[in-house]
Amino acid sequence: MKINQTRDMEAIAGDITQLDVDAIVNAANKSLLGGGGVDGAIHRAAGPQLLEACLKLNGCQTGEAKITEGYNLKARYVIHTVGPVYHGRPEDKILLANCYRNSLLLAAEYHLSSIAFPAISCGVYGYPIKKACEIAVTTTADFLNQHQDRLNVFFVLFSASDLEIYKEYLQSV
Repeated sequence: MKINQTRDMEAIAGDITQLDVDAIVNAANKSLLGGGGVDGAIHRAAGPQLLEACLKLNGCQTGEAKITEGYNLKARYVIHTVGPVYHGRPEDKILLANCYRNSLLLAAEYHLSSIAFPAISCGVYGYPIKKACEIAVTTTADFLNQHQDRLNVFFVLFSASDLEIYKEYLQSV
């Protein structure tokens, strides 16, 4: 696959809750009511209004995405998506790709110009970082190649080793 839009994708290190972008993506659980990892950090940083908004969304199925305001975050919006628990099955890849695609569709629907993704499903859900990276980048590149609106995409990694995996993959495509 030829990726024409790599200039619109960047891997960075940092705390996703501190980014000044149009939307950050929350690697949520199906309840959308907060949890551990990035999900808990986003809920804590956004404040109690985020939980109130999420209560009205009636959860979210794996691979789907829903949007709320960002409240106390610098980001205007939070896009909540539920990644798959990794079992090595073909459907894991499809569901993870859907997380990225559906989040990007919401970004386009809301005319956003920037979005930041964590490494969805790579924490307690056990998705191997290299496989998840390939899915994230190729799904995002496909989306950017098919849509005319300019969208800057940031993959925000917490660890130096994960950041290196993303940077290497972005350079190789």
